Amino acid sequence: MGKDIINNYLKIKETSHQRLKDAGYFDRIKIQVGSATCENASGAQDVYTEFEKMVKASGRSDILLHMTGCTGHCSSEPIVGVFIPGDIPVKYGHVTPQKAFEIFTSHVQGNGGPVVDMILDKKTDRLYNHEFVFCGQGTKCGDKSDKVAQAFKEKIKQLGMEETIKVASGVCFGVCNDMNNTSATACYVFPERVFYGNITEADLDEIIEQHIKNNTIVKRLVVKLDRVNNHFFEHYGDVEYFNHQLRLTLKNCGVIDPESIEEYIHFGGFEALANSLQNDSPQAIIDKIRISGLRGRGGGGYPTATKWANTRNAKGDRKFIICNADEGDPGAFMDRSMLEGDPFSVIEGMIIGGYSISSERGFIYIRAEYPLAIERLENAIKLARENGFLGENILGSGYSFDIELRLGAGAFVCGEETALIHSIEGMRGMPRPRPPYPSQKGLWGYPTMINNVETLANVPVILLNGPEWFASVGTEGSKGTKVFALAGKINQTGLVEVPMGTTLRDIIFKNGGGIKDGKKFKAVQTGGPSGGCLPESYLDTIVDYDSLNKAGSIMGSGGMIVLSEDDCMVDIAKFFLEFTQNESCGKCTPCREGTKRMLEILEKITAGLGTMEDLDKLERLGSVIRKASLCGLGQTAPNPVLSTLRHFRDEYETHVKDKKCPAGRCKKLLKYEIIAEKCVGCTACARRCPVQCISGSPKQVHVIDQSRCIKCGMCFEACKFDAVKFN
Repeated sequence: MGKDIINNYLKIKETSHQRLKDAGYFDRIKIQVGSATCENASGAQDVYTEFEKMVKASGRSDILLHMTGCTGHCSSEPIVGVFIPGDIPVKYGHVTPQKAFEIFTSHVQGNGGPVVDMILDKKTDRLYNHEFVFCGQGTKCGDKSDKVAQAFKEKIKQLGMEETIKVASGVCFGVCNDMNNTSATACYVFPERVFYGNITEADLDEIIEQHIKNNTIVKRLVVKLDRVNNHFFEHYGDVEYFNHQLRLTLKNCGVIDPESIEEYIHFGGFEALANSLQNDSPQAIIDKIRISGLRGRGGGGYPTATKWANTRNAKGDRKFIICNADEGDPGAFMDRSMLEGDPFSVIEGMIIGGYSISSERGFIYIRAEYPLAIERLENAIKLARENGFLGENILGSGYSFDIELRLGAGAFVCGEETALIHSIEGMRGMPRPRPPYPSQKGLWGYPTMINNVETLANVPVILLNGPEWFASVGTEGSKGTKVFALAGKINQTGLVEVPMGTTLRDIIFKNGGGIKDGKKFKAVQTGGPSGGCLPESYLDTIVDYDSLNKAGSIMGSGGMIVLSEDDCMVDIAKFFLEFTQNESCGKCTPCREGTKRMLEILEKITAGLGTMEDLDKLERLGSVIRKASLCGLGQTAPNPVLSTLRHFRDEYETHVKDKKCPAGRCKKLLKYEIIAEKCVGCTACARRCPVQCISGSPKQVHVIDQSRCIKCGMCFEACKFDAVKFN
C-alpha cells in the first residue's frame, strides 16, 4: 500500500499540472493582482475589473489575469505584478484603475516597457539588465557577504555599469551548510533566476565577463536552491521590502491563487503529507517536529512536539486537533492574511498533525469578522476533499480525516485554549483551571491538540525541507522564522517574516523603513495587549522567545506596534488595559476587578489627578494580577503598564507632578492658547470650535475661554499661522 500513496499523489499532481498548462499558466504573460481584505479595501477589486476589461478588449490570448493573496506590503496596496517570460519581474504599488490602464497599454501591450515611476521599490529609479541579490546583514554569513557584495559594487562602478546592474543585499538563503568555503557567500540573479553559491572575491571578474558581458551562466558556481521554497523570492526578491525576509510560512502568499489547489500542488503542496503517510509512522513525524525545534507561534512558545506527543500518548477513544485562528490582538493580522493567501498549507499541516496523534477530526476556530478568510477556507476544504486529501482513506493510505469550521463571536479570551474549547462546545467562552490540560482532557472530554495558524503552516515546510534544515535557521532556543505584523508610526506597514534572532532594529528600520515623517523612535510594543513596550535602548535586542521575555516583553502571536515621539506611553498603557479589561470574561476576581482598578488609576493620572502613591499601587496591583489570574489574559494584562512604568517612569511622573503630557495626547492635561503676536484674526479657529469657546472679531486677536474649552484640538488643526499652541 505504501507505494500506492505516492503514486496516487503523483497522479493528482500530474492532472493539476496539465490543468495549469492548459490554462497557459507557464508560458503566458501574467498580470497578478493582490486580493485580500486589506487589498480589496484599497481598491484591488476595481483594479482587477479594469484589467479584466482591457484583456478582453485586446483580444489577446497570451495574457493571463491572475488573482493572488496579500503579499503583506500593506503600505503600498493595491499591488500588481507583471511577469513577462524572460524579463525581470516588475511589481507596481498604489495601483488605481487609471494606473492599471497605463500599466497595461505601456508595459503589457505596448512597447514602452515598465512604468518606472510606479514600480513598488521606491528606491528604484531605473530598470536594470541584471540584478544580483547577495546574502545580507542579519544572516550567518552577513559580514563576509557584505565584503564580497561591496567589492562587486566597486567593480561594477569602475566599469561604468552601475546604470544597468543592480547589486542588493537580501536575507539568509539557507545554503550556508552547502558552501565548502568559509569565506564564500551566495547570490540570486535576475532575470535568469539562477543561484550562485561559494562566491569569493576571486570569482567576481569571471561573473562579470561571462554572465554580464557574454550572457553565459557560470555553471561551476550554480547551486540548486530548492529547500527554501524560493518561489516567493523568484517573484519578489528584487524588492527591498521583501529581499530582507525569509518567507517559509508566507511563501505562497502573493504568489499563488488561494482558490486554486492546482497552484498549491504545483509549488509542492501536499507532498509532505504524501511522504509522511507513506514513509513515516505517527511517532516518526513527532520526532521530526522535535528535531526541528518548532515552538508554538501563538504566543506561549510551547514546544510543538511535546504537545503532539502528550496528545498522542493520552488515553481516549477519540482525539481532536484544533487550529486556533481566533486572532484578536489589536493591530495583528498575520493569521488572517495567511488564511486568505494560502489556506491549503494550514489544512495540510492539520492533516499531518491529525495523523500524528491518530485523530480523525479537526476544527478550525476562526472569528466571524474574517469573512474572506472563511470563504477561502471553505473553498480549500471542499477542493481538498474533491482531490482526495481530506475525507475517507486519504490517498489510499487507510487514514481518514476531515475538518470543520467553527466561527467565533470575536471574544479575545477565546484565544485561550480552554475558553476556545468551551466556545466550540456551544458554551460561553470562559477558561477553566489547568491541569488537566487539553492534551489530556479537551474537546468534549477527549484529548485535544491545539495549534495556531502559523504553527501548523510550518509543518509542511519542516517535513518537506527537513527538520535539520529548519533547525539551522534561527537561534539556539528559537528555531525557524517568525511572522510579524508591523503597524503604528512606521513607513512600511505590513507583514514581515524574518529568521528568529533578527534584531528589533533591523525589523523596524530595515524591513519597516523607519519612523514616519522623520520622527524619533520612542518604543515598540510587541506581543499585543499581553506584551510590553521596549524603548530605544532595547533596539538591538534579538527577536526570540527568551530574549524578549528577558527584556520585559513577549513574542506573542506577532503583533509589533511602533511608537514615535508623538505617542504618550501612559496613554498607550491605558489603551491596552482598556482593551483587556473590556475583554475579561469576568470569571476570576484578580482579572475582573484588578484590571478595572488599574484602569481607574490610569484614568486618574491622565486627567491630572494622579499621585506618586498611584504609581506604587499600579506596580503592586500588576504583580498580584499576574500571579493570581486564572488564564493568560489576566496573567499578562498588566504587562503594558508594568513595562512602561519600568522604561518610561519619568513620563508617568511628569503627568503626576507637573500635570502635563509631554506628547500632547492626554486631552485633560492640555491647555490650548492663542499667541497674540501670530494671530491675524482669520476666524478659522472660531469657526471650527464645536463649543464656540473662541471669541474675537475678524482681523482682531482671538481668545479661548478656558472654562468652556473641551480640549478637542480643532483650533490647533484649523490655524494656518501657528498661532495656536498647547502645553
